[in-house]
Amino acid sequence: MESEKWQQKQVALRVLVYVFVTHLFAGFIWLLFYLGGHADK
Repeated sequence: MESEKWQQKQVALRVLVYVFVTHLFAGFIWLLFYLGGHADK
C-alpha cells in the first residue's frame, strides 16, 4: 500500500517537472523569436 502511494507521488512529481521544463523551453523559443523580430537590421 505504501509503495503504491509513493509511486503515485513519483508520477505526479514527474508530470509537474515535465510540464515546467516544457513551458520553460517554449518560453525560451518564444523569446528567441521575439528578440529576432525586434533586432536591428
